[in-house]
Amino acid sequence: MFLFTVTKPRLRQAGALALCAVCLAGTITAAVHFANDSVTASAGVSEQTVIETTQDIATYFTGYGFEVDLATAAVDKVKIPKQWDDSFAAFNQVVEESGLTLEKYKGKTVEKWTALCPVLSDGENDTYCVLLVYKTQPVGAYLLAKPSGEVTGLVSTAQQTAADAETAAAQEDTAQTSAGVVDESAFPTE
Repeated sequence: MFLFTVTKPRLRQAGALALCAVCLAGTITAAVHFANDSVTASAGVSEQTVIETTQDIATYFTGYGFEVDLATAAVDKVKIPKQWDDSFAAFNQVVEESGLTLEKYKGKTVEKWTALCPVLSDGENDTYCVLLVYKTQPVGAYLLAKPSGEVTGLVSTAQQTAADAETAAAQEDTAQTSAGVVDESAFPTE
């Protein structure tokens, strides 16, 4: 046990220093807490995104506006080729749309997580959300249409889906207006 004596001015300085340390620790704790919340809520991928379970996959794709059917989730191992031909370079461009790239993973084996996207599927043509994961870190993401095998980017498909929904809503409004049906909630009240 140590015993030391501090004069009053030194005691005040030590108290002020301790108060500053507590405030700094609180600020850092709050920043870490809110940073983790924003990673979950945002569509972008950060260094802290960890993929370990099917629920993590669902959360990842929800950030892009896609709901997945976890009952259809599957995981396989695939190897990224060391040498890329033109078609694989084009595939990587689709992957880059999600903010990821396969460049650093040439020759590496990754997990390929797939899950059905019910909104984009009609039973005859199904669309799967695919996430490539290396050591719990997402390294690639795209949409795969089956049976055609067409690969599309997450962002362009999300934007197209939103535009289609907006067009459908506008057509519905036009149909209601031309039929003489007007939604009175659209008018401001005084």
